[in-house]
Amino acid sequence: MKVYFIGAGPGDPELLTIKAGKIIRKADIIIYAGSLINKNVIKSAKKNARLYDSGGMSLGEQLRLIKKAKSTANVIARIHSGDPSIYGAIQEQMDWCGKEGIAYSVIPGVSSFQAAAASLRQELTLPGVSQTVILTRISGRTKVPDREDLQKLARAGATMVIFLSVQEIGRVMEKLKGSYGLNTPVAVIEKVSFPEERKITGTLRDIAKKVKEARITRQALIIVGDVLKKSYQKSKLYDKGFEHMFRKKARR
Repeated sequence: MKVYFIGAGPGDPELLTIKAGKIIRKADIIIYAGSLINKNVIKSAKKNARLYDSGGMSLGEQLRLIKKAKSTANVIARIHSGDPSIYGAIQEQMDWCGKEGIAYSVIPGVSSFQAAAASLRQELTLPGVSQTVILTRISGRTKVPDREDLQKLARAGATMVIFLSVQEIGRVMEKLKGSYGLNTPVAVIEKVSFPEERKITGTLRDIAKKVKEARITRQALIIVGDVLKKSYQKSKLYDKGFEHMFRKKARR
């Protein structure tokens, strides 16, 4: 038996990787995050596959299910939304598999922050503006280390993508405004790549009010930074005066 931890992408089933799709089609058991993934992701499951929505299961129940299936299933697909390496809670599952002697593998997926950038038609690392992207969240039930508090991270002035925090957007903006300034642009993307996706843009000054008026309280990303102004220097990569080993080779 082998367990595959699969990143299903942000919502659009066409963003599922080819490799992930192959595993889903041949899986004997599929455990999926029902409240987060598009159900069309598991539409290709074989008829006799056993499907379990992890939304109503504790981690212990999921692990017991995997252990019980050790003698009856060849392939188990554990499907997470986005990419499981980011807020995917897979480390403890992988460590458990290791202790139990269960083979496992990870199939990465498209993260929601990547899909959000695509939806906004926005590069997150623009020359002369920001060359760093910070992926973070506000402290909640899962505590954020003090050294990673939003107020401290904001001092870098980098592009910031904030997960799992839209329900606290007022508090988020309060923590950021001292370093970014009230006129810094902000975008909030709800249910990115789903048919019902919504985008709201504004600044640190007014985005919290706009988000509350739209009643967005979950499944949304917050992107903050001057890259959203789309004023930047041209990249050196394709500048005709910029040489690198591949361009030199091509000239010969």
